[in-house]
Amino acid sequence: MKGKRYDMQFGVCGINYKKADLDIRDKTSFTDLKKAEFFQLAGKEGIDQCMILSTCNRSEVYFLFKTENQFDIVCGIYEEMFSEAVPGEYMVSICSEAAMEYLFRVAAGLESLVLGEDQILGQVKEALDFSRTMGYDGKELNKIVRDAITCAKKIKTQFKISEKPLSVSYIGIRMVEEHTGIAGKSVLLIGSGKTSILALKYLKEYGAGKITVCSRTFSHVGRLLEEENSLKVIPYEDRYQCMAQCDIVISATSSPHTIIRRGDFEPAAPITFLDLATPRDIDRAFMEHPMVSLINLDTLQKIAEENRQQRRQLVEDSQAVLEEALEETRQWMLQSRVDDTIQSLQQRCNHIVEDSYNYLDRKMELGRREQKLLKKVLNASLQRLLRDPIQELKQLDSKEKQDAYKKMVNELFHI
Repeated sequence: MKGKRYDMQFGVCGINYKKADLDIRDKTSFTDLKKAEFFQLAGKEGIDQCMILSTCNRSEVYFLFKTENQFDIVCGIYEEMFSEAVPGEYMVSICSEAAMEYLFRVAAGLESLVLGEDQILGQVKEALDFSRTMGYDGKELNKIVRDAITCAKKIKTQFKISEKPLSVSYIGIRMVEEHTGIAGKSVLLIGSGKTSILALKYLKEYGAGKITVCSRTFSHVGRLLEEENSLKVIPYEDRYQCMAQCDIVISATSSPHTIIRRGDFEPAAPITFLDLATPRDIDRAFMEHPMVSLINLDTLQKIAEENRQQRRQLVEDSQAVLEEALEETRQWMLQSRVDDTIQSLQQRCNHIVEDSYNYLDRKMELGRREQKLLKKVLNASLQRLLRDPIQELKQLDSKEKQDAYKKMVNELFHI
């Protein structure tokens, strides 16, 4: 446990992909029922502000606590709930400023497996909504999480980290779009594995027209049909005949040798080939053909690596934005410690105004207008007196000074 200390502290505990493999992460995944159970167990220990972020890459609990014992108890509840996975050796546990910074980085995608990805931001929002539904949100938790979300949006808008794609499938489809356009075009997709499923998803996003599929293993095509049931499926042996009717050919098979040979196909019209296979599916000799544009993994992997480097640089550049936003949240958390003292001062002020007004109203014959004016003058005078002490309280930059001033104010004003 590390970080600066507040009376009300922010903490996080759980596991993520950096320490735990997929098998452990699967065993520590939260269902909605488990989340509700966790909230109840934590609530019995005095934890009334809590958020659970459960994704394929992380299973983490964010919460507000007042004592180190409470922090340890929450970590213990987590370990006990997932005792089968023995999460202790994989656990991350952080508190206060370090925990807040961690959440800010998580929300912005800076702690994601795919650096800068967008999906996590929506998952953080959903996690906070679920906490609110269960009654385990609160002023401090809402402030910290919403500030993290706002900061993440600013980083995504300003630096556009996720617009540097890392998936070679997506980069390839984008290159096809830039070169020839995809909307309304006829496409032949050769292969039925994960790469083909991804390619199909991106083709649909770009509005591809008629999409035909062929695969050596016909039974595997069912996975593609689950994604798009309007696909036309042809025998693998008919691929060359189909190509003659297509604008775009995408190949992503696991074949150990070339499956589209230059000597077997003579394009009569412009055609774009996208080869996503290793080893290559499409004969490199097509690169010399005036009717053919060939995009293969050599180009795509180079772009992907350049994008990775650019993402890393953008992450470094975004750190200043994150630090500025985080400092504002830190200051809010620090100032919130004196809210009860300020509120007590305001209540004391209101009592004095009310007592003074009632006395003067009994002694003087005042009309309604004069009564309102008198109350306003009394209130403004006392507020003016309290303005400087309140500002001083808000600007204190350490817990020790705050405690000393709060004690003095309580004694001076008998609150």
